[in-house]
Amino acid sequence: MRSIYEQALGAEFLKLHPRIQQRFGFKSQDQTASIGHGVMQRIWYNKLVTLPLFIGTFRHIMFPKGGNDIPFSIENFAYIDKYGRETVTWIRKFKFPRAVKHFDATMVFSGERDLIVDYLGNKQHLAVDLDIAVSPNGGIRIRSGEQRFYEGRLQFRFPRLFTGEAEVHEWYDDENECFRITVDVRNPVFGRIFRYVGSFQAAFIKTEPEAIPVGIRPLRDEKRE
Repeated sequence: MRSIYEQALGAEFLKLHPRIQQRFGFKSQDQTASIGHGVMQRIWYNKLVTLPLFIGTFRHIMFPKGGNDIPFSIENFAYIDKYGRETVTWIRKFKFPRAVKHFDATMVFSGERDLIVDYLGNKQHLAVDLDIAVSPNGGIRIRSGEQRFYEGRLQFRFPRLFTGEAEVHEWYDDENECFRITVDVRNPVFGRIFRYVGSFQAAFIKTEPEAIPVGIRPLRDEKRE
């Protein structure tokens, strides 16, 4: 079995920096997790979209808060979900002076559609197709595509005008011996609506499926991809 990112990139995976291969190369069988701690040098949001971002906080999908030098953590666990899919968590916590904000997601590889699907939030209501590529510096570039909403029998595709199109870059900085990440979210009408820039160190720990901490897995699993 290969990690979901190896499946998405194929032979291109070997062009990633060795430390990025380590970060994106483990799978549930390895019983390994990546736990990162660092600082967001800058978090910014567009005040014109404060309300949608505020609503997103209830599902751990972004937030209307910004600042400089914000401590954060990122927890990536790999496990098999209830539908038998290889899954990787992205649990991001940002420690502001008076609150801890979350931005959570779980990613699966869709064999039927031959791409990674990113379920945003803690209840997998929002499914986003991802396009993944290798950056010239050996980093990984992730761009969001079509977005779908699932709740009970309700399901629909979001019109592009009502979506946030994200671009994520993560790479390893050899000179400073740390991982770096930038995230930009844009909307066709409002332009940039959310951005953060940071750096972190990552430790790789041994873990077992039954030992994954509470709060890492989503509150529910969505079968539809």
